Amino acid sequence: MEPVIRDIADTARWVAFYRAEESDREDAVFRDPLARRLAGERGRRIADAVTFGRDNSWSFVARTHLFDRHVNEHVAAGFDTILNLAAGLDARPYRMPLPPTLRWVEVDLPAMIAEKEAMLTGERPCCVLERMALDLSRRDDRLRLFEEVATGANQVLVLSEGLVGYLAEDEVGRLADDLSRQRPFRRWALDMISPGLLTLANAQMGAVLNAASAPFRFGPAEGEGFFGHHRWRVLESKSLLKTASTLNRVPTHMREFAAYPEPEGPKGDMPWAGVCLFQNAGAS
Repeated sequence: MEPVIRDIADTARWVAFYRAEESDREDAVFRDPLARRLAGERGRRIADAVTFGRDNSWSFVARTHLFDRHVNEHVAAGFDTILNLAAGLDARPYRMPLPPTLRWVEVDLPAMIAEKEAMLTGERPCCVLERMALDLSRRDDRLRLFEEVATGANQVLVLSEGLVGYLAEDEVGRLADDLSRQRPFRRWALDMISPGLLTLANAQMGAVLNAASAPFRFGPAEGEGFFGHHRWRVLESKSLLKTASTLNRVPTHMREFAAYPEPEGPKGDMPWAGVCLFQNAGAS
């Protein structure tokens, strides 16, 4: 039988379906009119099959909301370039009110880039959109790409939504080092999970993700402090659970848990996920 999730590209279809569901709500916290097309029937089937993801779909809504907020705030602050790593089926350049002069660079595997371009034929982005077909695991290639993006840019916001969780700690560290070398790369927004949630997620979904060669691997014991060793200083760390609670997306049985205060620093065995914003210490 065909696996529920065949490869890493299927995870993008899966997440796009949750964006489509949120967009259909009368009280939607964001609107993505392209999400259902991007998810396709495959995305719906994955969402229905992976019950742990379905039970926690509020986390994808909160994650999208927080990344949207970072984009809006940095564009308003004068950032001229967005570098979206492992962009997948993200549709922000089409759905967000972005200035036409903003440069938005999407990077992903060649097959994903080709599929996305085919599905969005005829759609017009709101800004200057560039797509780069690249395997980010090829370090020499990504270093050349980072230098190219940095050339002519003043302030770059790097996005890596749904990326680092699939990488090993040494891979995340090298990526962080490579990004910090570029002085225009001022800020980096990423999502991450605690060791406790890494264990729980792999227990609940490990078989499905392992079959697609896409296991969750990154949940550092140091939490956000991991990135301090790679010249990235944490500016903000927002819990997906608490964010979803403020958006009225947390299920009734989890509302009491969402009200509990969270410890500062590393979350250890607590099942925690959040979106973090970092400042490039090497660009100060």
